[in-house]
Amino acid sequence: QVQLVESGGGLVQPGGSLRLSCTASGTMFRIYTMGWYRQAPGKQRELVATITASGSTNYADSVKGRFTISRDNYKTIVYLQMNNLKPEDTAVYYCYQQGNSWGQGTQVTVSS
Repeated sequence: QVQLVESGGGLVQPGGSLRLSCTASGTMFRIYTMGWYRQAPGKQRELVATITASGSTNYADSVKGRFTISRDNYKTIVYLQMNNLKPEDTAVYYCYQQGNSWGQGTQVTVSS
């Protein structure tokens, strides 16, 4: 079973930037759709962004123009570059691999 390990979360001021990374085990990384989801306290987990094996991307309306998802198939890493962060972006961010595999999550807190 694939293992997904996120990193890069932390505390940042509004307007700041963070880059999340998710390293996947396994040799079939390149054929899977990968994604980032987030869950804020008291809310359901929601889609943030996805990227297919061919590189097509999809974003939640709330992050369009601010977040960018990308992948490095050689390193088996998927990234989420987050710019112009807002307090409402505060959540635990989870990496997802097609087939219902999830990482343990990384906390992102946007606060002054």
